Amino acid sequence: MASTVEHDAMRRALTIARRGPRGVNPQVGALLLSPDGDVIAEGWHRGAGTPHAEVDALSRLAPGAARGATAIVTLEPCNHTGRTGPCSEALIAAGVARVVYAIADPGDHSSGGGTRLRAAGVEVEAGLLADEATALLDSWLTVQRLRRPHVTVKWAQSLDGRAAASDGTSTWITGPQARADVHRRRAEADAIVAGTGTVLADDPALTARADDGSLLPHQPVPVVVGARAVPEAARVRQHPHAFLQYPGDEASGGLRALLEDLRTRGVQRVFVEGGPAVAASFLRERLADELLVYVAPVLLGGDRLAVQDIGVTTIGEARRLAVASVTPLGDDLLFVAHPASEGDE
Repeated sequence: MASTVEHDAMRRALTIARRGPRGVNPQVGALLLSPDGDVIAEGWHRGAGTPHAEVDALSRLAPGAARGATAIVTLEPCNHTGRTGPCSEALIAAGVARVVYAIADPGDHSSGGGTRLRAAGVEVEAGLLADEATALLDSWLTVQRLRRPHVTVKWAQSLDGRAAASDGTSTWITGPQARADVHRRRAEADAIVAGTGTVLADDPALTARADDGSLLPHQPVPVVVGARAVPEAARVRQHPHAFLQYPGDEASGGLRALLEDLRTRGVQRVFVEGGPAVAASFLRERLADELLVYVAPVLLGGDRLAVQDIGVTTIGEARRLAVASVTPLGDDLLFVAHPASEGDE
C-alpha cells in the first residue's frame, strides 16, 4: 500500500511530467525517494531521443546513491531498447528497491517493465493516482491502444439544443469567455476538423487566437472533410498551415481512414468543431473520446440542431455519457463528457 509520502511524490511527478513536450512520446515524470522518504532526485522526459524520466532522475545522483531507493514514476518503466535503453534495467542496475507507478505501459514492445522488475526482486506497486495519470496521457494512450488520434468533438448550442437561428446565423451563441476557452483548447490540438458545409457557410479561419485576435504560438493543422471545393478566397487558405482535404460525404464514412492518415502524420489530438453533420459522423462511428458542449442561456427554436442524426432510433439505443465536469464560463456552461463504459450506464 502506497504511503502518504508516495502519494505526494506521485503528485509531484505528474506536475513535472508536464514540463516535457507533448508529441509522439508520452510526458512522464519520476522521483527517487531515499529509504527515509526524502526526495533525492527528480526527472522528466524531454522528448524523443532523450533519456526517459527514470534515467534522467538517476543521472542526477552519484553512482550507488540510488541503492535502496524508491522510484515514483507516472508510467510503468519501459522494458525495451529503442533510442534509449530499458528503464527497468537501469533501475535494477542502480539498486532501486521499490518502484511505484501510476499506469501500465500499453505498448506492444515497451510494456512488461513491472514484470521484469519483480523478477529481479524489486518491490512493485501499480495504480497510484492512475486516473490523474490517464488524464495527462489521454491522447498518447488513445494512439497506443486504438492506433488512432484522440478525438474531441466540440459544439456550442442554445439551451434548446440549436446551433443557429432559423436563418442560419450563429454569431455569437456563446459569450467571450466560452470563445476564449475554445481557442485555448484549439491550441492544444494537433489538428482541427471541419466539414465543407461549415467552410462554405461560415468561412471559419480554423486558427487558435488570443483575445486580441492575434495567433497563439501553436496552431492546429486545418482539416476539411468533404468533396466540395474550398473557395480560393476562403479564410482557411490563409491558415499558417496548409489545409488537408479529405474527399467524400462529409456526413458519413471515411473517418477511420482519415484518422489513420492523420496518425501517420504525427497527429495525436484531433479537435472536431466543423458543424452538426461532422459532429454527428464522429459520434455515429463511435470515434469521439471527449465531448465539449458549450451551452448558452438562450432559446432559438427551429430545426438548426447542434447535432444531426447519430443513429439512435429508440431510447434503448441512447448514447450514455459520463460527465467529467461542468464549468461556468460567464453566462455559459461548459459540459465535458466522455462515452460511458458499460459499468457507468
